[in-house]
Amino acid sequence: MNSLFAAAGMTVFERGWLSSNNVLFDGGSSHESTLVDSGYWTHAGQTVALVQQALGTRPLDRIVNTHLHSDHCGGNHALQVAFGCAAEIPSGEVEKVDRWDESALTYRATGQNCPRFRRTGAVRAGDDVRCGSRVWRAIAAPGHDPESFVLYEPELQLLISADALWENGFGVVFPELEGVNAFHEVRSTLDALSELPIRWVIPGHGRPFENAEAAVARAHRRLDGLVTDPVRHAQYAAKVLIKFHLLEIQRVALSALMDWLNTTRYMHLAHQRHFLQLSFADWCLGLIDELRLSNAVAIQDGIVSNI
Repeated sequence: MNSLFAAAGMTVFERGWLSSNNVLFDGGSSHESTLVDSGYWTHAGQTVALVQQALGTRPLDRIVNTHLHSDHCGGNHALQVAFGCAAEIPSGEVEKVDRWDESALTYRATGQNCPRFRRTGAVRAGDDVRCGSRVWRAIAAPGHDPESFVLYEPELQLLISADALWENGFGVVFPELEGVNAFHEVRSTLDALSELPIRWVIPGHGRPFENAEAAVARAHRRLDGLVTDPVRHAQYAAKVLIKFHLLEIQRVALSALMDWLNTTRYMHLAHQRHFLQLSFADWCLGLIDELRLSNAVAIQDGIVSNI
């Protein structure tokens, strides 16, 4: 792996689940330095430090965002303050970013944060994207996010898969919470990835891995289960939102957590589509208890804590 990544001129910063992985291309004296995805805003200081340590006295020239979920672009603002770097985003998000519409960008719907950053360019599916000394192909990867793309380097057969493919699945299919039929887009993305010869995958979360064929097969099986049981997907998505919030704040009074849940649009959408047999409060309390039983959170004296 190390020799292959070195041949691509890249360094992978494997982050926790609050922040996406970051992929840094040191352009040296001949090419721009580029960071693919920038993590969540609460980890922005660490992101800047990682980039500075890797580049030394050289600046970061450019950020490329595979999609604009907050855990993939939340560090953009801090990196632009530190380096004055450019930022290229999926072309379908240009108007939303230029007017900074936090509702259209889903930050309000998820109850998450992303400091405003400056867009300088856009990437379209099919574009050639130079990262360091090599040219990567941007491939549309809708499903988890309708505007997402992955990056593929055909000579070394490397895939930066963002949240379209993990070693054991893929990201929450958020459009489904909006009532958009997006499971078929996940399937189309997985089918497209299965046609690529891939030696290593750098996912948006988790360790880089080999054997993409097996990962795609696992993802297909997971997708088949969600298609036949969309209620399970909605329940899973809601617990992901709660866990992500607790990863950010670490501990909170149960009453304050319930207040946050009540202001989070995706929670209400999931409840209205699948769980109206329960009150919103009872449903949320049940989700929190499920997280407790799975040792994802702890509850003591009215305080909910991340584990």
